[in-house]
Formats: sequence, structure tokens, C-alpha cells
Amino acid sequence: MNIRQGLCYLTLLTLPLSAHAIDTGPASAQQQETEGWLVLQSRNKAASAKPQSATATERELAMQRWLKKYRYEIPDFYDPDAGGKIEGKN
Repeated sequence: MNIRQGLCYLTLLTLPLSAHAIDTGPASAQQQETEGWLVLQSRNKAASAKPQSATATERELAMQRWLKKYRYEIPDFYDPDAGGKIEGKN
């Protein structure tokens, strides 16, 4: 192996070391607030002291609403012209 080839290999091996990852921490105020809420949720720090429960009627209505979505059958194919047209710039 000659010197030139060795330098090429060495350069290729050190290439990943020069790549920089994204800095840790939030990039914006919105992201910082979102991450704060996610930490609160994951650590269970913002849980309500009063447990929330649904009545039997509320559970039944939720189940009926969920089951209602299965009443409509899915067509074999969709009509591409049914949704209207998209006009592009020419």
C-alpha cells in the first residue's frame, strides 16, 4: 500500500468525525414548551387529583359513535373525477 492510498483511507475513516449532529435542546420557544409538556406527561407531574370517569351512558354513546363508522362499505375503487379538478399554471 503506498502513501497516497494510505492517506485516502485515513481521510475516509476520519470523515464521520467531522460531521456535527444537531445541537441538543429545543430549537424554538414552541418546541421548548412542547418538550416541557411531554416531560410533565411522562413523569406524571401534571395529573389531576380528581380521577375522571365516564358514566355508563357516556360510554355507550361513545361506543355507538365508534361503531357507526363501520356502517359504510368501502367501494372497490374511487372515481377520480368525483373530487373536482385542480388547475395548474401553464
